[in-house]
Amino acid sequence: MTFHLPGVSRRELLQTASAGFGYLAFAGLTTQAMEAESQNPLSPKQPHFAAKAKRVIFLCMQGGPSHVDTFDYKPQLAKDAGKDSTYGGSRLMASPWEFRQHGKSGLWISDLFPEVAKHADELCLIRSMHCDQPTHPRAMTQMHTGNAQFVRPSLGAWTLYGLGTENDSMPGFVALNPPAASAQNFGSAFLPAIYQGTKVGRPQQRGQAGNRGNNSGPSLPDINNPRISTSAQRKQLDFIQTLNRQKLEREEHQPGVDGVIESYELAFRMQDVLPELMDVSAESEKTLNLYGIDGGDTDAFGRQCLMARRFVEAGVRFVEITHGNWDHHNRLKTDLPERCTEVDRPIAGLLSDLAQRGLLKDTLVIWGGEFGRTPDAPNGDGRDHNHKGYTTWMAGGGVKGGISYGATDDHGAVAVENKCHIHDWHATILHLLGLDHTRLTYRYAGRDFRMTDVYGNVLQEIVS
Repeated sequence: MTFHLPGVSRRELLQTASAGFGYLAFAGLTTQAMEAESQNPLSPKQPHFAAKAKRVIFLCMQGGPSHVDTFDYKPQLAKDAGKDSTYGGSRLMASPWEFRQHGKSGLWISDLFPEVAKHADELCLIRSMHCDQPTHPRAMTQMHTGNAQFVRPSLGAWTLYGLGTENDSMPGFVALNPPAASAQNFGSAFLPAIYQGTKVGRPQQRGQAGNRGNNSGPSLPDINNPRISTSAQRKQLDFIQTLNRQKLEREEHQPGVDGVIESYELAFRMQDVLPELMDVSAESEKTLNLYGIDGGDTDAFGRQCLMARRFVEAGVRFVEITHGNWDHHNRLKTDLPERCTEVDRPIAGLLSDLAQRGLLKDTLVIWGGEFGRTPDAPNGDGRDHNHKGYTTWMAGGGVKGGISYGATDDHGAVAVENKCHIHDWHATILHLLGLDHTRLTYRYAGRDFRMTDVYGNVLQEIVS
C-alpha cells in the first residue's frame, strides 16, 4: 500500500519517519495526504453502497448445534418418532423439548432458549442453510472462508479489508476464544497480514460472585511489558521501524514488511486501550446481571459477550466469539441443555444491551454452527452431522426481525425451500455491510479472488 505527498519524495518521508519523530509525528505530517490516500490500511473505507450494518458480532457455536431441538420446529418429526429413518439408517427421534411461539411474530423456538426467545421479534431465522462439508474441520473452514480445500481469507478479514476500522488503537477484527488449530478461521491468507484477527484467550470463570466485576482473565499475551517503560519502548520501536523502512526504501515492494510496520505500531497503541476495554470492573451491577456474569454457568460466555459489546462500541469492525462442545452424537438430553444454558442468557443480554445503547440497528449479530444434526438418533440419545439442512439466525444490522426464511423438509433433514448455501450466507452478510461480494476482490497469483468465489446470491427477502 502506497501514498504520496505532492512535492515530497518517498525517500524524504521515510527519512522523516526514521529521524526519531516516531509514528504519530510522522502521521501528523501526512494528515492531508492520508485523507486522500491513506497510508494506514486499517483506515475507514467507504462501502460500495449505503450499509445497513457497520459492524458484526458472530456467535460461533462450534460442533454443529441441533437445529431440530432449538430453532427448527418439526411437529411431523414428533408424530413419526420411532419410525425407520431414510436419512441415516436408524430411527427418527422427536425433540425431547417443547417448542412454543414467541413475540408478536409467533416464531417457534425451543424451551432450551427461553431468554433468547424473548427477542423473537428481532430474530431472522434462516432455516434452510446447507453447505458442502459433513465433517467438522472442513465445514468450519468453509463457514469462515467460503472454501474447504484451499487457504482463503476469513469472513472477518474480508470485512476488515473492505471497510477498515473506526479505532486505530484497536485491532479491527477480534477473535475471542477461538478453538485450537483454527488459524484459518480468523486468518487473512493472501490478504495483507494486518487484516487477520487478533486472538484473545478465553476468560477464566470466577467461582465467587464477589469477584464477578473483576476482569477474570480474558487475555492477550504480552500486551504489557513490565521490564521497560513506554518511552523506552517507543525509542526501541522507532529504531526497529527505521530498519524496516530502510528495507522498504531499498526494495520498495515488500508487503510483508509493510504488514510488520503496521502491526508493530498497532500493538504499541493497543497497550493503552485494549486492557481497559477488556476490564469489565467498571460495569454496573445491572449490566453484569444482564449478561449472567455471576460466577455460574453463564459467567464465561457472558464476559465474552460483554467484551464484544465494549469492542464494537469502541469501533472494532468484526468480533467473533466461539463457544464449543456442540457435537452431540451422545448424551444429547443432558449435554445440549447445558450448552444452551451457558449461552442463552448472555446472548439475550447482548441483544438487550446493544438495543438500549442504540447499537443493534447497525450491529449485525449472527448465531450458528458449521452445520446441524440429523432427525434420527443412532444410539437413542444423540444425533449425527447434517450439512444438508440446518438453522442459523441474524438480528439487528438491517435484517427483518420476527421472520423465518426458508425451510427444511418435514423432519428437518434437507433444505427444500428458499435454500441458503454458505456462499449465499456470506454474500448477504457482506451486502448488509454495504459490500458487493462480486466487487470485493483482491488480486493474487494472477487473478482476482473474492469471498464467494463465483457463487453467492444475496437473500434480499430478509433485508429490511
